[in-house]
Amino acid sequence: MTIKGLKYRHELKHVVTMADALVIRSRLSCVLRADKNAGPEGRYHIRSLYFDTPEDKALTEKMEGLPVKEKFRIRFYNHNHDFIRLEKKVKHFSKTAKLSAGIKKGEVLDILNGNITFLKESGQSLLLEFYLRLKTERLLPKAIVDYMREAYHYPAGNVRVTMDSDVRTAISSTDLFDVCLPNATALDSGICILEVKYDGFLPEFIQDIVQLNKCTSTAFSKYAACRLYNTDIRGIM
Repeated sequence: MTIKGLKYRHELKHVVTMADALVIRSRLSCVLRADKNAGPEGRYHIRSLYFDTPEDKALTEKMEGLPVKEKFRIRFYNHNHDFIRLEKKVKHFSKTAKLSAGIKKGEVLDILNGNITFLKESGQSLLLEFYLRLKTERLLPKAIVDYMREAYHYPAGNVRVTMDSDVRTAISSTDLFDVCLPNATALDSGICILEVKYDGFLPEFIQDIVQLNKCTSTAFSKYAACRLYNTDIRGIM
């Protein structure tokens, strides 16, 4: 069952080559509006810090292909520490939902240092839930995921198409504010993660654009890839 009160959206993911991504970009740019936060090259940077239990519950659920799962992350864009979000992403088969709340840099540092009482006193439901999860499930910061995103939007169906490339993972660090963070490439440089999210329906012409070379949907996870980038398991992601 879906969780009552959450607004779910359909989500499709494809792993495509960079050559196909170029073709998709040229077609999308003719009919869809580019994201307003994009830089001169049409892309913007995303950094996320993911949390998991000491037993890696979220990672295990992903690897086992469970249809219903959720995870917490802290995210900001273009290294702008003035706009930071705590997010909870819920996956229910092919649908997803996201809850988010603003959080300050100093509060993030408090969380990383184990000072979490303010979450309980915040009066915000998501921050309170995060506090309870930190206490009861012993959530820990596990992985930093960096990548560049190109995004397009189409109002009918509230369609959002994104292409993520240069996916990198931090090496032995969860300091998400480190601009010189040691990192490593988590995916082959020649591939791109194409995601399509929409509400009630997906216009047929967008379906045609994103189905290059008969791409099939995949359950790819950037978090899992970054956790496992240097293991034998990586080949199945």
